[in-house]
Amino acid sequence: MTRPDDSSLDPEDLRAVEERARKLLDRADAWDRFPVPLEDILAAAQVRIAPTSMFDAAAIITYLKGKTADAGALIKSAVSKVFGLYDAGESLIHIDDKVAKSKQTFLTLHETAHHDLPTHRKLFRFFQDCEKTLAPDIADQFEREANNFARYALFKGDAFARHAADCAFEIKTPIKLAKKFGASIYASAREFARTNHRACVVYILEPIEFVAGYGAEAKVRRIEPSPSYIAQFGRPSDAVVTLNHTLGSVLPIGRKMTRPVSLSITDKNGASHECVAEAFDTQHNVLILLYPVKALTASTIILPPGFKKVAVV
Repeated sequence: MTRPDDSSLDPEDLRAVEERARKLLDRADAWDRFPVPLEDILAAAQVRIAPTSMFDAAAIITYLKGKTADAGALIKSAVSKVFGLYDAGESLIHIDDKVAKSKQTFLTLHETAHHDLPTHRKLFRFFQDCEKTLAPDIADQFEREANNFARYALFKGDAFARHAADCAFEIKTPIKLAKKFGASIYASAREFARTNHRACVVYILEPIEFVAGYGAEAKVRRIEPSPSYIAQFGRPSDAVVTLNHTLGSVLPIGRKMTRPVSLSITDKNGASHECVAEAFDTQHNVLILLYPVKALTASTIILPPGFKKVAVV
């Protein structure tokens, strides 16, 4: 099942969140350092990470009971698996050190957002983020604000888009840039599509499964189109990619990557377009980059909100 939206904000709210993140990057002198210098970010925000991980169920319950007799009323969301927790009373962040380093980075920036955004710090003593929230199945206003704050800080505003514009238009580009920015390939692929001036879309699929009677299929986790792709083709709403799907031939079955495959898709006016799709299996997800061939030579640029400058190919 496609995950609910985790990042949409009203333009005014988005500008406010990004302005807070921008000021934090300024204070930390972090703009030209890659990947994001977390220690300096935390110091500039005046928040600390707990020296030892407390991320097991018993430790969390003990910690919360020690804070208040009515912990349930002060916890923002019930969880099945906790990855990050922000204690406003002590300006302290707890991060699960068992998750991947790139995820720890995003979690740290996400929790820092709860500390740095005044409304968050004022209204909630504790912010508890779980697999559902960060995935997210629950995408309320504060979580979306924190996600956008973390995204802005992680990708240095429009720096990722500017770097991507100077690279080859292919699935390998967000994979390479993920390492430079200290992001997960998942987050990098999303950023590649959502800030690209060309028409393109990234499908993020769950691992491929084999279903009796149907063969291989992969459920859609998320679809991230570029602004110009939405304008021309609309926003895709596929829930699953099977072998009979338009993208079925692109699924990397038994291999790490699928080379570019030609296929045809129809725009909002019913016209067919020659497209190219390629895929990469991260083991956690399957990423598919799809774009019309004309996007490689397109000169029209549709800028996403807050985008400042990109190189034109």
